[in-house]
Amino acid sequence: MNPLFERVTIVGAGLIGGSLGLALRGRGLADAVVGVGHRQVSIDRALAMGAIDAGTLDATEGVQDAELVVLATSVGLIVTLGEQIASCVRAGCVVSDVGSTKGEIVRRLTAALPEGTSFVGAHPIAGSEQRGIDAARADLFEGATCVLTPTDDTDASDLERLRAMWTGVGATVRTLTPETHDAILARSSHLPHVAAAMLVATLQSPDDDFVGSGIRDTTRIASSDVNLWCDILLSNRQAVLDAVTDFTRHLTTLRDAVASNDRERLAAILAASKRRREALWPDASHHE
Repeated sequence: MNPLFERVTIVGAGLIGGSLGLALRGRGLADAVVGVGHRQVSIDRALAMGAIDAGTLDATEGVQDAELVVLATSVGLIVTLGEQIASCVRAGCVVSDVGSTKGEIVRRLTAALPEGTSFVGAHPIAGSEQRGIDAARADLFEGATCVLTPTDDTDASDLERLRAMWTGVGATVRTLTPETHDAILARSSHLPHVAAAMLVATLQSPDDDFVGSGIRDTTRIASSDVNLWCDILLSNRQAVLDAVTDFTRHLTTLRDAVASNDRERLAAILAASKRRREALWPDASHHE
């Protein structure tokens, strides 16, 4: 495959940034990949793994001459780093990110970048509760969905280059407005983390000897990084509140059915959820 970019700089040598570097280099999508990190040990590890061609701890140095800069840090740092490098990127550079919330990031970084450069928000829906460069792998984005969040001012050719890059590393690309993205992800990604955390919170110490695979599997994502999830939930505050309110409404309906000993209503609630899940994952029900 011919390179899409001569030089790509990835700010953040962790799971997502490292996996993107491995995929770009492994598929020949970039002539050179530069990594920017905040710890030399992460840069050294990324070099040893082949995720980057060169690395630095200085973001302003690392983005110089890049055609594409990807901000692959936690949501809480993306805007700060984007504003920091804004005056250092070359004319024509496309700046993007991998954050799981988009509204504030797109708004602020579109305003921060100088004329002649472009910001295109992106969110690859991939990863795990693991973090760090050692968890990176070249096939992380295979079969994943990557959402691009252009605005009315986004240059069409820049959008298409980002689409080609994410398609090139194996993702299926969807396009949403930043606001629609945040409303959808509040329910499909952010609320599940809240639910998993609160399920763990309901366990009491006498329960510890009686937990099985059901609670273990359901609450796996509650082991994710606390600070990262604080950033996500607070940066998407209103959409998360709306999702939690809706979730509470469903729980109240179920509670009322149990309280009134209404088996028919309870069965209808559980059956509706069973049908919905099996429609989402039709093959899974045959193996569980």
